Amino acid sequence: MALSLNGVFPPVPTPFENGHFAPHRLRQNLNCWNAAGLAGYVVLGSNGEAPLLSDAERLEVVRVARKEIPTDKLLIVGTGMESTEATRVLTMRVADLGAEAALVVNPFYYRQNLSHEALRRFFETVAEASPIPILIYNVPKFTNLNLPVELVAELAKHQNIIGMKDSAGNLAQLVELREQTPRDFQILLGSDAVFFAGLLHGMNGAILAIANLVPRECVALFKFVQEKKWEEAKELAGRLAPLGRVIVARYGIPGLKAALDELGYYGGEPRPPLLGLDAKARGEIRAALVQSRWV
Repeated sequence: MALSLNGVFPPVPTPFENGHFAPHRLRQNLNCWNAAGLAGYVVLGSNGEAPLLSDAERLEVVRVARKEIPTDKLLIVGTGMESTEATRVLTMRVADLGAEAALVVNPFYYRQNLSHEALRRFFETVAEASPIPILIYNVPKFTNLNLPVELVAELAKHQNIIGMKDSAGNLAQLVELREQTPRDFQILLGSDAVFFAGLLHGMNGAILAIANLVPRECVALFKFVQEKKWEEAKELAGRLAPLGRVIVARYGIPGLKAALDELGYYGGEPRPPLLGLDAKARGEIRAALVQSRWV
């Protein structure tokens, strides 16, 4: 049976104490989220500060997460690296640790040489070698490379490339992706700005930073759309909007971690070179949470 990605997945932040990965803090957060109705979790994504982790730390994060995540929830792991070989190796390692799918961001450092053919070969080579299904990860905010619809449509024909996370936040592009890919190719929204609208246009679910903060409400919005409860969905989408606009878009990972602290989870400090927020910024985040009635 094909892996179903319908639902909401938080891209889990990696907690640190004194600059080191704090496994007990990750367990603490996962135990809180497990009762929220989420479809599963993503670790080692952008919000997991994956580029700032060593290889050993990446594997330890996966080990800890796998032990704490119930068997009825999926574990998706980010494995995209700059080289095809490094991506292949990491994907195989996390599969051995219990990951059920790999989220693979495209390489981007040498982007002027990353032609359609180079990117196609990258994803297909990883997919051919991987013992678990692959999701394409399009995040132009960080890569400065927006994967063309034509490339995704071509990759969607591969039997081990089952979907993608699209964080471009472009509704028109999402609609075209949905039109140009098979119905069993699963598209997950990566931008809260198009969460509601994207679901209306047939996307399968979402991997959203705000799902770390208000997981039950993100799951509720997904269900409202499924059940065609439009008024409830519109009201909830309006309450969710400031979280993405103020916390995620303006302050990024440091803002997300500060908001987690405000809501009773463990956020802590980001890993350097990222810096934690000052008192003024934390006050803005607190005000946004109060305004939207989250605290």
